[in-house]
Amino acid sequence: MKTIDYIPTNKLQRASKLVKTGVKVGGNYAKYYGKKAFNSDLTREELDDDNAEDIYDGLKSLKGSALKVAQMLSMEKNILPKAYVEKFSLSQFSVPPLSAALVRKTFKKYLDKYPEELYDTFTTQSINAASIGQVHQATKDGKKLAVKIQYPGVADSISSDLALVKPIASRMFNLKGKDKEKYFKEVEDKLLEETDYILEVKQSQEITEKCGVIPNLKFPKYYPEWSSERIITMDWMVGEHLSEFTARNTDQNSADKIGQALWDFYMYQMHHLKQVHADPHPGNFLVDKDQNLIAIDFGCIKKVPHEFYTPYFELAEPENINNPDIFMTKMFELEILRKDDSPEEIKFFSELFHEMLSLFTKPFHLEDFDFSDERFFAQIADLSDKYSKDTQLRKMNGNRGSKHFLYINRTFFGLYNLMHDLGAKIKVNNYENYLNK
Repeated sequence: MKTIDYIPTNKLQRASKLVKTGVKVGGNYAKYYGKKAFNSDLTREELDDDNAEDIYDGLKSLKGSALKVAQMLSMEKNILPKAYVEKFSLSQFSVPPLSAALVRKTFKKYLDKYPEELYDTFTTQSINAASIGQVHQATKDGKKLAVKIQYPGVADSISSDLALVKPIASRMFNLKGKDKEKYFKEVEDKLLEETDYILEVKQSQEITEKCGVIPNLKFPKYYPEWSSERIITMDWMVGEHLSEFTARNTDQNSADKIGQALWDFYMYQMHHLKQVHADPHPGNFLVDKDQNLIAIDFGCIKKVPHEFYTPYFELAEPENINNPDIFMTKMFELEILRKDDSPEEIKFFSELFHEMLSLFTKPFHLEDFDFSDERFFAQIADLSDKYSKDTQLRKMNGNRGSKHFLYINRTFFGLYNLMHDLGAKIKVNNYENYLNK
């Protein structure tokens, strides 16, 4: 694979790259409508393919938060056309890596040594390259290690990158007014945390130690002495990506075993630790030969404050969500409804979120849940489609809900998708067995 010797880091350079991408997309639309004039049966598939290709090519050269957005969008299977999901999902695994010269420069800057001075062996070619960093293989004192190196300039360009994508995001999610800034600030803060590798090592050590009580779940050991703000050294974990496992697996018992470990991992974090691994995409999980689940990336950790956790999970109880007085109280506590809402807005968003939460919390209403149930996921897709086409919704301010919804919803959507891909049947409250260990 071709390597990268240079990444645009200043605002002008990155904006220029996005403008060039926009010009290509504009050309794709012109080409599509030109063909459409002569063939009325032409579908948008070719347009979607061309746009997805050009947008992804533009984002992957920028890396950082721009590519991270593509990665996040690749999980929105019910929102984006298939072409975008397939192309953007490459950001999880297939991204051009940094050149060996740029890797050595990064080591010298942040650890004051070249990699060959720190490790017994070090592969100059990366094993994996993603949105924020790339991974190399190394050895030290007989240990096989994974070394994650952050791309230059990623942390410094987050704010300017988000400023560039704000108009697009605002249109996509119908965000209006000053209130929308709280959502962008939440994303910015989280992305900045993801670029702080010292914080990631600390979070990784804390969460893996606490979650070590859960069976069939493994984590790498982290080495602070060989890590820095932009470099992380950890154990090399052997296994296949979760998506690779789900693609070939035909054994229900294996799916249930791994799915239960994944579910327990998330429920233990959410309900016991009140913080959660908020980046549940397949690239962050491996499956080893003994069918243990391995979690390998703790860069994005979302703390769940009490004032959000309590009303959120109270609405997971059928007796609460179906009690009009309690339901309305929780809607205001979660900032879904506001005191300045019109009667029309209160009625509309109350009905919308009642329908949405009643469906989305369904797994919590049962002792056992089958994530292979296609009816459940079809209902989610239908609901998403229904409101994406709702003309009334487009006229209203889409700024709904606490800022904490952003990453909590992302976490649950990602978790549900992984569980569905596995086709796992699990015990919902099994995590409670490990609370006092």
